[in-house]
Amino acid sequence: MLAAFLASWRLNVLTILEYRANAYLWFAFTAVYHATAVAALAVALHTFPSMDGWNMRQMFFLYALWMMGHELHNGVLFGVVSVPDFIREGRFDRFLVRPLDALFQVITVPQATIPDGFLLAVVTFSFAAWLVHLRFTPVATAAVVLTVLGGAMIDFGISLAVATVAFWFVRVDALRWAVMSLEQEFTRYPLDIYSRGVQLTLTFILPFAFMNYYPASWLLHKAPGAVHLAPQVGVVTPLIGLACTSLAYAFWRAGLRRYQSTGS
Repeated sequence: MLAAFLASWRLNVLTILEYRANAYLWFAFTAVYHATAVAALAVALHTFPSMDGWNMRQMFFLYALWMMGHELHNGVLFGVVSVPDFIREGRFDRFLVRPLDALFQVITVPQATIPDGFLLAVVTFSFAAWLVHLRFTPVATAAVVLTVLGGAMIDFGISLAVATVAFWFVRVDALRWAVMSLEQEFTRYPLDIYSRGVQLTLTFILPFAFMNYYPASWLLHKAPGAVHLAPQVGVVTPLIGLACTSLAYAFWRAGLRRYQSTGS
């Protein structure tokens, strides 16, 4: 299955790169999107020199750390968001009559995704790490790598859970938009500045804070902040990601048992 996945992903990238102008435009759009987000941070920090002890360089680091996990998910596992479309259009049935796992097939469906966003994220994070004088000791390097992998799994697990809801309600555009907005808007700033309800939600319900806030707090030696958790909890991001993926997959299996074809 791994060999099939890698072959499928390689063919997908080569297919997209065949149309170079479109690939270049997509990369430019990705760069502009993230540049706009960073510019918004700069505007906010122009008014407020720091946010609960986080300066512009540290918040840029916060954003770059989230960006790597998010873009890794987008470049490799983004296909899961198409599940509601497959169900609504009656195309999901074909995954059930083939010998491989249905979720594996969904992930390997050709998508307009290439690793440009992740490559951009790595460059962005390298610059951000230099700005905050992060020392890449063996421990820090391992923590960053595991945080990125765990962050991608958190993103994937939550995306899979949202997609699975389509087995019951077919159309989940509003739910996906709400979750996506919550992630993209609230992970840009330190969790400390939000209300306790938001802090609890992003820590224990939709644990996006483990994609960047808690690991960054530990790497930057911050004092305990949101929900009074020690920054050291940032090291459990891989476990949080594994838990999210496992729970989402169990939910997915339950949804498969509930699935009734909508026809074509």
